[in-house]
Amino acid sequence: MTAAGVAGTMVVVQGVLNRETRDPLSLAEKSLLNETFKYTGGGLFLTALAARSLFQSGVAFKIMAANPWVVLGFSLAGSIGTMMGTFYTPPEKTFQKHVLWLAFNACQAATLSPLFFFSPAILSRAALYTCGVVGAISYVGATATNDKYLNLGGPLLAGVTVVALSSLAPMVLPMGMRSLALAESVSLYGGLAVFSGFVLYDTQKILKHARMAEHGLIKRDPINESISLELDMINIFIRLVQILAMQNNNRKR
Repeated sequence: MTAAGVAGTMVVVQGVLNRETRDPLSLAEKSLLNETFKYTGGGLFLTALAARSLFQSGVAFKIMAANPWVVLGFSLAGSIGTMMGTFYTPPEKTFQKHVLWLAFNACQAATLSPLFFFSPAILSRAALYTCGVVGAISYVGATATNDKYLNLGGPLLAGVTVVALSSLAPMVLPMGMRSLALAESVSLYGGLAVFSGFVLYDTQKILKHARMAEHGLIKRDPINESISLELDMINIFIRLVQILAMQNNNRKR
């Protein structure tokens, strides 16, 4: 319901605030958008497949049993390192870029493999809701007038900072039950809203980059574009899994 509310709100905002029509997407915009979503879907599929394999092989148990700070450090270092390597590898170096992209997805798989401890029904519902949210919001971004939502970058960055701090606060600060509940709500529901906003922002950014590439201002790079969308979807999915698990636990009480 929360996911549907976020997506529905975006569509309503689109209808109210974006009444003026935009020109149809150019061939360059359609091509880059389609190719980006193909890489996004492929990356998520490989990540899910690898995460499932790691879970079945028992690696997830070892990850959960290890020092969480060490695991967090290694996963962050691996993800950031391979992501930056992918970003800074020019698209002409196809082999190297795809190897780094695969390594990035492998790091995501190692981080996400413990999610398979949750019920398959919860994971399936969260995946379905994630696709619905991203599909609806991407439609808003693709049909909005050019660059309409690119000014959201600053507020979204501030929002993700607040979400990150609220996620880390319980681990480093002494907090009461009410404060913990508030921090958890900000992390889950605030994070869901922020990363949904990033889907909107990143969709419009892809279209802008397509126009710039068409005029020779930048190089066309669907792999780089897909990583941003993939991270948005992973963060939305994780929060939906947590929200659904909490709702399921509340029903059992």
